[in-house]
Order: sequence, then structure tokens, then C-alpha cells
Amino acid sequence: MKKILLILVLFVATIATAQEKTFEKEVRKISKRIEMITKNQKDSLKMKVIEIDKRLEKGEISKATAESLKKDAATYHANQIEIKVSEQERLLQLLVQDKTNGKIVSATDDDLTGDEINTFTVGNKTFRFTVNDDDNKKDYDVKRKERRRKRQKRKTTSQFVFAMGANNVLTDNDFGSLNDSEYQFWRSRFYELGFTWKTRFTKEASQLYFKYGVSFLWNNLRLENNQYHVKNGDMTEIQTFPENLTESRLRHVQMNFPMHLEWDLSKNKKYDDGFVYDRTNQSVRLGIGGFVGFKLGTRQYLEYDDSNDVEIKQIQYDNFNMNTINYGLSAYVGYRSTSLYVKYDLNPLFKDTEIRNISMGIRLDLN
Repeated sequence: MKKILLILVLFVATIATAQEKTFEKEVRKISKRIEMITKNQKDSLKMKVIEIDKRLEKGEISKATAESLKKDAATYHANQIEIKVSEQERLLQLLVQDKTNGKIVSATDDDLTGDEINTFTVGNKTFRFTVNDDDNKKDYDVKRKERRRKRQKRKTTSQFVFAMGANNVLTDNDFGSLNDSEYQFWRSRFYELGFTWKTRFTKEASQLYFKYGVSFLWNNLRLENNQYHVKNGDMTEIQTFPENLTESRLRHVQMNFPMHLEWDLSKNKKYDDGFVYDRTNQSVRLGIGGFVGFKLGTRQYLEYDDSNDVEIKQIQYDNFNMNTINYGLSAYVGYRSTSLYVKYDLNPLFKDTEIRNISMGIRLDLN
């Protein structure tokens, strides 16, 4: 009988000792979680304050706005600490109650692991939760938004430009002279390739930009009625070719430096914290300005069949008394990346004449 009593006493003492160790282990786990909650929230607040100070130094926000953002961030993280710690306090109360009732159940491992810290067992139920996943996700979202803002708040963007359309000439700046033009309207085409840069005038988001760049143009003029260009001293004349021409095309290639004022009516986007960035090429755009450049080369292409029905192709290399320097006005209006485009040379196409080149077509500005 004494042996049985001794065994029972030892068994009860062992259980009591195990329960006390289990209770202490659970208390340590709760204490660890509270430390982690406090540390993570403070670290998140510190990162936000650093980002706000950077924006203040760059002049993106005012000092008053910075103080307001810091205050809001501090309030938010203080509330998070209060909410998350109160959850741990509730679990601690349940732990004390279960210890009093002798119902504590815990993991069997003696060492606290990271996974154990994120679990809690009361009675027959095990609870699993995270301390910092939400905060890490929010910090990641903040960093991602900052990276996106740095791209979108740039004052200067670049575009690839392609344009094409009809090319012809005006005489004495008279649009009515198009009706009497000796050049084929739809077969005299131009092509333009280039790059432009678009810089807003203000530091903050705006709809007014200065657009500038470099482009290469291929201007083609095709004569009608079996005619071709003949250089006669300082004059370039249009004469009738002795054979039946199938092609009579004068092409001049030039390098231009366009400059425009552009109104981009794309709607700007505003963040919850008041930050605004400008969106471009999302709505109606209007550009007006001009260009200056120089010719890179001129040549005339002639094709015909001779008396023996042999196809002859000639390429004549000459400047045909064209002005080397060219300058003029240009404008475009469109929606998003597509615009209607017009370009007019202010200086004459040929020396000692009043003939000026005009181009009209479609223009693409691709970000």
C-alpha cells in the first residue's frame, strides 16, 4: 500500500512539474510574440518615416504634409500594436484559466522554434497566426508604389515617332495652287522616323509639355504628264521626257530637329496621400511648333522603255538647286498615340523660287 501511495505521489508531482514547465513555455511564446509585434511595427514606422523624409528633401511634399503623414503613420502603427498585443493578452488569460483548471496541453518539444511561436494551444484546439505577414505585405506594397511613382513622376519621357502621308508643294504660299500642282498628290509621299523627348514645364504634374527630338524624312515628289526635273545652271526646270516614263520621282532626304508645345489632356492620377502624377498619351493631344534641319541628299529616279522595249532605270545624283537648310512650321492633333499631322516649309524648296514643300498625314508617337 505504501508503495502504491509513493508511486501515486511521484506521478502527481511529475504531472505538476510537467504542467508548470508547459505553462512557462506557453508564457515565453506569448512574450516572444509580443516582442516581435512591437519590433516589427516600430521597424515599419521607421521605414515610412525615412521615405517621407526623402520625399520632403526632394521637394515632392511640403513640410506640413510630411508632418501629417508621419503623424498618421505613427497613429496607425500604435493602433496595430494595441490590437495585436491585446490578442496576446486574451490568449494569456485563457492560458491562466486553463492552468487553473488543469487543462493545459502543449507541443511536446522543449525548445521554442519559429513555427511554435506562431502557434498556441488551449484545451483541444491549436491556433495558428502570423505576427508580421500583414506588415511585410504593406511594406512591400509601399516600396512597390514608391518605385512606380519614381517612374511615373519623371519630368521627361521619350517616344518613337513614325509618320507618313501625302507630299506636295505650294506656290507663293497659296493653298489654291495645289489644284494646279504638277506633282501627283497621292503618289507623292513622305515618310518620317525619329525619336522625341517630352518634358513638362512644371515640377508638379501638368498637361503642358515641351516636345523636341530628331527625325529623318524621305520626301518624294512624282511628276505628272511624262515630265522630269532638269538642272539648267542656277535654275531647275520641269521638262517633258523624250520617252514614255513609267516613273519620275525626285526624292530628298533630310534630317530635322522638331520642337513643339504639346497640350496633353490625359487625366492625371491622384493618390490617397495627395500625390499626383501625370499620365501621357491617354487622351486628346495637340501640338504646335516647328522644325529646323538640313538635307542629306537628293536624287531623281527615272524609269522608261527604250525603242527596243528594254526597261531602263536611271538614278541621277544632284542637289537640283535645292536649299540645303530647311525650316518651317508643323502641328498635330490626335487621340492617344495617333495624330493627324501637317508640316510646311517656310523656306523655298528650290533656290530663287517661291515653291515650298507641304506634307499631310498620320503620325504615331509611341511611348
